[in-house]
This record gives sequence, C-alpha cells and structure tokens, in this order.
Amino acid sequence: MSGADSAGDIRPGPVVLFGSGETGPTGRLACERVLARYARPVRVVVLETPAGFQPNSALVAGRVADFFRQRLPNFAPDVTVIPARRRDSELGTNNPALLAPIRRADALFLGPGSPTYTVKHLAATLAYRALAARHRQGAALILASAAAIAFGTYALPVYEIYKVGDDPHWQSGLDFFGLYGLRLVVVPHWNNREGGEELDTSRCFMGQERWARLEALLPPGLTVLGIEEQTAALLDFERATVEVVGRGAVIIRRDREETTFGPGETFALDRLGRWEIPPASWLPMPEGIPEPPEPELPAEVVRLVWEREAARRAADWARADALRAELNRLGYEIQDTREGPRWRPTGQRQAPFRPVPAPETLPGS
Repeated sequence: MSGADSAGDIRPGPVVLFGSGETGPTGRLACERVLARYARPVRVVVLETPAGFQPNSALVAGRVADFFRQRLPNFAPDVTVIPARRRDSELGTNNPALLAPIRRADALFLGPGSPTYTVKHLAATLAYRALAARHRQGAALILASAAAIAFGTYALPVYEIYKVGDDPHWQSGLDFFGLYGLRLVVVPHWNNREGGEELDTSRCFMGQERWARLEALLPPGLTVLGIEEQTAALLDFERATVEVVGRGAVIIRRDREETTFGPGETFALDRLGRWEIPPASWLPMPEGIPEPPEPELPAEVVRLVWEREAARRAADWARADALRAELNRLGYEIQDTREGPRWRPTGQRQAPFRPVPAPETLPGS
C-alpha cells in the first residue's frame, strides 16, 4: 500500500541500499538518481559510526566525503562528516551539538564497518532518532555494507561468524524499515566471490551452506533483500517503487520463495511487503539538537556575485545574465537590492535571502 492517505504533504526521502560499489561507478549512478531531487548545493552528512571501532574510521568516512565532492560536482555537494563513533563518548551518537548538521541534511550516508557495532552504538540514540526524523522529512538515506545490514529487522553478525567462528545466528537490527511497516533483512554482497574457487563467500561471506542454516533461523513472514556486488536497490516511497541500479541483480526471498530483478528493472515497493507511511508527527526531530550554523558562501561564489554586480553597474547586461546563470548552476539564487546583492540556495523558496559579504577587493578595482 502507498500510505499516502495518512502521510500528509511531506514525503519520506528515498533509501539507497548498496550491495557494494558505493564509491565507484555504481555509487555515482545511484547517487545521481537521488541527489538530482534536491536544490544545489546538496547538503550531505556522512556519519562515521559504522566504522567507529577502527583506528582509521576518520579516513574511511573521509574517502566517502571525497567521493561526493569529486565524483558528483554537478550537485555542488556541501559535505559534513560527523565523527560520532560511539554512544558512550563525549563526541558520540548522543551529543546533540555534534548532530546539528542532520537537521538540514538533504542526504545522509552510513557505510562500511561492523553491522553489530553499528546497532550497538546507534540503537535508541539521538543520532538514530535524528536520522529517522530527517528521512521522514524528505532527506535521502544512503546505506552501504554494514549500515545496510544494521538497518534491517535482524542484523547479520558478519565478523562474528566469518572471522571469529561463532555459530550462525542473528542479532536484533535497528529495524528502520519497521517504521514503514516492512519486516526486512538486508544482505549485501549476495554473489561475492572473494573466496575464489576454494571458499564460498557468497551471501555476504557466509557461503550458501551457512546461509541455509541462517535463513532457517528467521521467523516466517520476513523478507530477505539480497543485493549483488556493484549493485544498488533504490527504494522510492513517493513513487512506491524499487529500482535496480548497477551491474547486478536484486533478490527477494520470502518463506523460501525467490524472485530476481535484473539491472535496470523497477518493481513495486509492496513486493517487499505491506507498507505504509507514518504521519510525520510520529517521527519528530529529537529535542535538544540545535540548528546548524548559517552556511557561508564560498570565496569563489562571493567573487562571482561581485563580478556580476560590477557588470550591472557598467550596464553589461549580457555579462550580468551569464554570471547569474553560472551562479544558479552552482546552486545560488541572487536577489538585487539597493543595499547590495543577497543570496539563498536555489530552489529553497522558504529560505530567507542573506547579504553577500563584501570581497576584500571589488572586481575591477
């Protein structure tokens, strides 16, 4: 079901689930699909939590931030990395000031790390509640690897089984999709072949023999969403569809019955189960998280604005129009006033215009 009757005018954002390839060509293609829905500059928040146990977690998150900045420049991404690595640290997932950028985010990214660590340090925290609220307000949620697993009803303990040798078992997940009525288990790396001919690493490194034991442990009625390597599933709550993006397939398994959708195919969201959109009031932004600081104009944009102002003073209207078009392409709307030019992000009609700071040297001076 679409759930539109109870949702109000604000629709949830899309959800992108990666099988792998989130910072490669597949990631670029899938992210272009969702970022195109937002006004530039697109505000992206990368949460460091899934890899927070790793000494190089800042590097892991930094590479994701670089991917958005370098591979998706057409969206003028304004990327913030939130280093919330644990729930019990000062700079953690319960620190309201640290989480302020989530309030205005257009896209939220969580990726590699440990699924069980992600659940442990996100469950019932301010960070998780803020993520869920912002998604319900329309922000895209982009999940890869550990995060994709952790957001399901049950989370696969990949490291514990594959590396440590624990018996096959499941742990409770964040059950994010349960907010929309879906009982979903997400399994990326569905057709993984890192083990070569010697070791079956399909089904997210479990291998088919162990996977059969794991699947038998799941209660009836759950949907398993398998996503192959270099592939993403794009869940669109507004259009009630799921699109397969990338090289591989998306597999749906429910009560041992399997359906496969290939690259480029789109299918109805209700193939994942009965769903609904909850009222936005059910998922409010947690109290105490402050508004982030007002955004600042990049120096290059300030220079272009004042070049345009100089062209207007010289009655060079063609040049002024060309510069306005360039600023609009970069994601900035300009308003001319007696007091000087003012700006706001393109497409954000409810946002106020703000004064453009004076440059150190006016163009032409």
